[in-house]
Amino acid sequence: MRTPRDGPLRVIVADDDSFVRRIVKDTLQSAGITVIAEARTGREAVELVLHYRPDVVLMDVVMPELDGIAATRRILEALPDQAVVMLTGSDDDDLGILGLRSGAVGYLTKDLQLEGLPRALAGAVMGEGVISRVLARRLIGHVRKVPELGSGMRPIKSPLTGREWEVVDLLAAGKSTEEIAEALVISTETVRSHVKSILKKLKVSSRAEAVVIARRMRDGLD
Repeated sequence: MRTPRDGPLRVIVADDDSFVRRIVKDTLQSAGITVIAEARTGREAVELVLHYRPDVVLMDVVMPELDGIAATRRILEALPDQAVVMLTGSDDDDLGILGLRSGAVGYLTKDLQLEGLPRALAGAVMGEGVISRVLARRLIGHVRKVPELGSGMRPIKSPLTGREWEVVDLLAAGKSTEEIAEALVISTETVRSHVKSILKKLKVSSRAEAVVIARRMRDGLD
C-alpha cells in the first residue's frame, strides 16, 4: 500500500473523449497528481497500464475497441493489485455493479464535483472503496433484501461458506433462483452452483432439507 512518502500519485486516464481527458488531467495535475499517460480506447488502456504500472487507473466504462469493464478484467488478470476506478457519464447503476464485480475498487459518475476527484483517487490507492452516492444507495438496498434469518452469518462450526449461508437465508425466505441472483448480485448459474455445493456439504437432496439442517446448525443443535 502506498504512503505519502512514495511521491506524487501516478495516474493513467482512459477516456475516448479528449475534452474529458483534458479536464480530468488539469484537475488532477493542479492537485499535485501526475497523469503519466492517457488512453483513448480500452485496448490502449490495457497496454499502457501493463507498461507503466500506475498507482491508479481512471477508466471510462464506454470506450471503443474494448469497453472499460472488459479492460479492467484484463488488467487485473495480469496485475491483481492494480487499483482501477471506473468513471462513467451513464446513470445506469447496473454498470457500476458490473464494474465492481470486474474488480474495480471504485465507481464514479462524471457529474462528480471535480475538486473531489483527486481525493477519491488517493483514497482508492490507500485501500478505500470509492463509489457514487447513487450506487451506494443501491448496494445498501441489496443488503437489506437479505432476510434477517442470519444475513449470511455462519455458526462457529460450519461446512458452509459465508456466501453459502447467504444463499441458505434466501432459500429459507422462499426466494427463487432468479431472486437470489438479484439480491446477491450474482448470476443464476452461480446460485445453482452454490445450492449444489450446499446440498452436498449438508448431505441432503432438496433445498427444503438444507434449510432445516441449516436452522438446526445455527441453533447449535447439529
